[in-house]
Amino acid sequence: MRAVLNFLPDGFTLAIFGAVAVASVLPCHGLGALLFDWLTVAAIAVMFFMQGARLSREAVVAGFGHWRLHLTILASTFGLFPLLGFGFQALFPHALNQGVALGLLYVCLLPSTVQSSIAFTSIAQGNVPAAICSATVSTLIGVVMTPVFAGLWLGTHGGGGGLAHVLPVFAELLLPFALGQALRPWIGGWVARNRALLQISDRGSIILVVYTAFSGAVISGLWHRLPLSGFGEIFIASAVLLGVVLSVTTFGARALGYEKADEIAIVFCGSKKSAATGVPMANVLFGASTVGMVVLPLIIFHQMQLMVCAVLAKRYARARDGVVVGQQG
Repeated sequence: MRAVLNFLPDGFTLAIFGAVAVASVLPCHGLGALLFDWLTVAAIAVMFFMQGARLSREAVVAGFGHWRLHLTILASTFGLFPLLGFGFQALFPHALNQGVALGLLYVCLLPSTVQSSIAFTSIAQGNVPAAICSATVSTLIGVVMTPVFAGLWLGTHGGGGGLAHVLPVFAELLLPFALGQALRPWIGGWVARNRALLQISDRGSIILVVYTAFSGAVISGLWHRLPLSGFGEIFIASAVLLGVVLSVTTFGARALGYEKADEIAIVFCGSKKSAATGVPMANVLFGASTVGMVVLPLIIFHQMQLMVCAVLAKRYARARDGVVVGQQG
């Protein structure tokens, strides 16, 4: 019976589905969208501040110096994903609508997310300092390399990237983390005693990201851009892509001898693609007539990765808690 219950959605997963449902019926727009944008930024900043206050300086230094893990994650983000995307296109050139195929290839060229990768790594009790370093480096590389790769391989002519995409990473994510680290001698003990607050900030930021991102997609006409068959193509292709990458990162990490905490960071950082970077970059790289179709697969893949990873993070956490209980017993 317990094994069956483990596969049922928990409150966190149901909250994510609920955020999608509410955004589909009552999307935020106008002043409400602005308010939720600021609320999301604040929630993410609080999460990174709490992480900075929780983690010891030794753990942070060790995480940032774990170069082998970082190379593994980058190999998945900028090697495995493009290989799968272009390989599928070469083997099955007419399997997908041309616009859908272009959008999925664009997804494969994007950097990893920062906020959700770290939040899920934290929920799953993985190597958070390493996840922070890898996800940040991925974003910094992506804002330079993605426009170059898109121009070479997808025939775009824009000049995306630049400081406009890099500065928010420092202002909204790394600065609160550094502030938390600086204040750790005074508040670290309090944060350690109130782990529930960290859990709330981790999960709350994910739910807000889902709601605001999906609201924007609904307002921009998500449900009217393609026939039902087109949405089916995107869902199936995204599910296959995500499933293959999650499998390769999971079993690859184990084959390479990584510890469980490192495996968790590899799985959650190496399987993500950033809508926050990808959507504004697409507006620069692609023409007005194609940008909507290009962005649609990214939006769907982004929501799918959040929902699937929410379930995986909880399963990892349950397994990690079971190991700790077994060791104590």
